[in-house]
Amino acid sequence: MCKEQIYSFHLCYYECKSCDYSLHKFCAELPEVQNNHPLHPGHNLTLSERNPKMIFQFEHEWMCHVCKSKWETFFNYYCETCNISMDIICATISQQKINHPSHPDHQLERIFGRIVSVCDACGEKHDGHFFRCIICPRYRIHVDCALLQAKLLIQHRTNETFTHSHPLTLAYSFSFSERSARFHPLCRMCDDVFNEHLWIYKCDKCRYYVHVHCATSKRDAFMSILLPSSLGKTVKNYKDDEHPNLLHCPFSNEGDNLLKHLFYKQKDVIVKHYGEIHQHPLNLFDTQTSLANEVVSLHDPMKKIQLLCDGCVKPITTVPFYKCSQSNQHCDFILHEWCTKLPPEVEEDILEGGHLDKLTPEVIFEGGHFDKLVFLPKVPRKLLGVFFCDDCRLYSNGFAYGCTMCEYYVCINCAFIPEEITHESHPGHLLSKTNPSAKLRGNYCKACRYSMNIKPGYHCPSCDIYIHVRCALLLPRVIRHKYDKHPLSLRYEPAENHISEYFCDICEDEFNPWKWFYHCSTCDQSMHTACAPLILQCEQATYSDDDEPIFKFLNVKFGRTVEMKGHSHRLAAFVQGIESHGNCIECGEKLQYEMIFKCLECEFAFHYDCAESYVDSEAEAS
Repeated sequence: MCKEQIYSFHLCYYECKSCDYSLHKFCAELPEVQNNHPLHPGHNLTLSERNPKMIFQFEHEWMCHVCKSKWETFFNYYCETCNISMDIICATISQQKINHPSHPDHQLERIFGRIVSVCDACGEKHDGHFFRCIICPRYRIHVDCALLQAKLLIQHRTNETFTHSHPLTLAYSFSFSERSARFHPLCRMCDDVFNEHLWIYKCDKCRYYVHVHCATSKRDAFMSILLPSSLGKTVKNYKDDEHPNLLHCPFSNEGDNLLKHLFYKQKDVIVKHYGEIHQHPLNLFDTQTSLANEVVSLHDPMKKIQLLCDGCVKPITTVPFYKCSQSNQHCDFILHEWCTKLPPEVEEDILEGGHLDKLTPEVIFEGGHFDKLVFLPKVPRKLLGVFFCDDCRLYSNGFAYGCTMCEYYVCINCAFIPEEITHESHPGHLLSKTNPSAKLRGNYCKACRYSMNIKPGYHCPSCDIYIHVRCALLLPRVIRHKYDKHPLSLRYEPAENHISEYFCDICEDEFNPWKWFYHCSTCDQSMHTACAPLILQCEQATYSDDDEPIFKFLNVKFGRTVEMKGHSHRLAAFVQGIESHGNCIECGEKLQYEMIFKCLECEFAFHYDCAESYVDSEAEAS
């Protein structure tokens, strides 16, 4: 009769057992004649399938006196006195009440006519038909939301493939306590926040949550221009031939890095300035045979073997590399082969774009100061060459580029940050480099959820996605760790079929799976990205600061020794502090998680920052 669907919340309806004929209960029980109808009081209205006036006037359409809709054949109530009709949808508005599970205590009634209003189910503004609560008239939901499926499979809007393999369940709220227990997840489609009073679709097997309008794309067309952008389409927004040297992140493993991509195939390089790098000659290891002859073991986390380059402080996992010829005299200096090809000076283009064809000596700094950044195998006036990189905000004692007059230094990894990259976490879209700015305070890194106002990053303008430079370049796709016999993969969101809590297998703390982490799907083990690099003393020297995704000493090579003064023993080792080291002999503060010097023969230990009282800046022993 009314041509509208019959849904579960209608509770009961009539149907013919012999044929496909069904009626709403309120349609089936409509009287043939109504007197004093609230929408047309004082006159009798007669139920008819056709409008009687069409018979005499030979009209093809008639118009509802109430909603102004035009019909040809449709049940209506006709007034002979006034020669007007109203369709039965308008005539039965007051009877169209539903019992909806989202508002179980009260019935909802259909609001007369079309209105433009915000829906209390999805939070979006709709132009159309609404239901409202009889007792709580401010509660209103759009008819499309009232009819949402209790379960659905979510499909991507661009390539027609399922974005999540499990059915999603409709939930009528997302309480603050539940969101807090799940570390305040964001919508997996638009990356926006949830409102605890609005409906969502969620997975019962995974930590997958999505807005109802994102899951169903039920947004009015005229409202779409006012809504924030989503995470973008899967189609590429750039052409490969226009970006032939584009860097694709993350790097495949710990042994891969930016310098390898830039200098591995570099042939014609002047290396005369490398005579100042190390006091001993360097031997080239370029075959497995050369390794075997010298009994050199490559970096292997599974065996707790750590072999770090003194230039970039990244693992040496393959040949070729250079090693000090005086290794029998306890000199462990070692370099990647590509770290011997760095230019003696860099300028603005290299710092921002990686262009190796312009090696002019001047660099423009922020504020209009002109200077040049020169290659520094060791930052002067710094004990063991330890300096703070002004780009990645990490300590390093590897090679640097800098200006000694301004004391401005960047590690060699940051000296060649590319202008554009792509990243697996946001596939198909070009990411452009952005500098830190106070204007970016309200924008957050996709990896660590920290603000973009301090560290440089990459930005996708079409989707408004940000990733810190160091998160993009310093977290490899796969790592190996002695705690798991399988490789651990970098995860950008909670793992599938894992709805329980996430605990780091190194520090044993619970962590937020909406920040990037490493995970083994075979063993169901997980690690903080900051804890994962710890392979030597990982049982004790854990680093569980969940706010930092990068291990703060990732660019520091520990193990060297210095000569001490004012102490009965001669040598102290440069190490990372652990709990058993106790407190600093100078300032009394804890040594754990800091750079420290530890006497090789007793419990005497002090912070790196407190070393002035015990170590001369030129007292390095090895």
